[in-house]
Amino acid sequence: MSQVSQLTRRRFCLCCVASATFASGGGWLTPRAAYAEARNIVDMIRTDAATAAIKVHKLRGGVSVLEGSGGNVGVLSGPDGKVMIDAGITASKPRMLEALASLGNEPVRHLINTHWHFDHADGNEWVHAQGAAIAAHENTRKHLKTMQRVEDWDFDFPALAPSAIPTEVFSERKQLTVNRSTIELQYYGPAHTDSDISVHFVEADILHVADTFWNGIYPFIDYSTGGSIDGMIRAADANLAKASGTTIVIAGHGSPVSNRAGLQDYRDMLVTIRDNVARLKKQEKTLDAVVAARPTAAFDGKWGQFVITPALFTKLVYEGV
Repeated sequence: MSQVSQLTRRRFCLCCVASATFASGGGWLTPRAAYAEARNIVDMIRTDAATAAIKVHKLRGGVSVLEGSGGNVGVLSGPDGKVMIDAGITASKPRMLEALASLGNEPVRHLINTHWHFDHADGNEWVHAQGAAIAAHENTRKHLKTMQRVEDWDFDFPALAPSAIPTEVFSERKQLTVNRSTIELQYYGPAHTDSDISVHFVEADILHVADTFWNGIYPFIDYSTGGSIDGMIRAADANLAKASGTTIVIAGHGSPVSNRAGLQDYRDMLVTIRDNVARLKKQEKTLDAVVAARPTAAFDGKWGQFVITPALFTKLVYEGV
C-alpha cells in the first residue's frame, strides 16, 4: 500500500494530507507536481470517505463526536433536533446518516462550521438539505462563497453551492439555546485560518476547539487564508482560559477527545518550537539550515509521527516568524 493510500485510509483532512505531497527526501515539489498530487488526493479522500466507517464517541449532556469524515464532528442530540459541529466530507453522507440515526431519530436542525476548510464544510449542502440552518463566522461565509487558493500546494478550491453557504453569520460571538443547552460560539481571530471559532456546550462543559488543536500530531497552518503560528498560540491560550480541569475538549484532528492537560501540552509544544525556529531565523539561517538544525527534535516522538512531518512543521513555523 502506498504512503498516500495509508494516509487516506486514516481519513485525515485534505489540508494536512495534501501537505504530505512534499517529496519524502525533504525537497519541495514543483507547483505543477504539487497540483497534480493535491488533485489526486482530493479524489482519493472522497473515494475513501464513501466507504469509511464512522466511529461514534458518546460524551455527556447529549453531546457526541463522530470520527472518520474529515475533521471530528460534534453532535448535540435532543428534542429540538440535532446540532452538528462541522459537516465532514460529502462522500461520507450514508455512513454519517447511520451514525446520526444511532443518536436518535430527531432531524438535524442546526449546522455550525468551525472554519472554511474542505474537510469541515464539504458536507454543508447535504446537511442543509436535511433541514439544517448553517451558522459560521463571517470569514467562513466569505471564503465558501468564492474560490479559495491554498498556496502551500498550489490548489484552488471552488466555491460551494448557494445552499451550502452559511446564512447565520457573526463577527465576534453568538449564542444559541437548543435542547436546554447553551451553545456559545467565539471567534479566535486569525489562528489556523482567519475564520476559526470555538463551540462551548456550557452546561455539559464540553469545548470543541476544532483545528486550533491537533491532538497528538503537528498541526497544519493555512497562511493563505490568514493563519499563523502566533495566531495558533493565541488560540491555544484562549482555549486554556476557557477550559477547567473537568472540561472535555474535542480536537479538530487526532484523537477526538482530550482535556485541559492535553491543551497545555499542545500549547507548550507550539511555543517552544516557535521560539526555537525564531532564534535560528534571526541568525539569518535559510529554511534548509533551520530544518537541518531539528528545532522540533524534543517533540517529534509524540507529535511528529503522522502527516505533518517535523520538516514540514518547521517550514510552516519558519514562514510565520
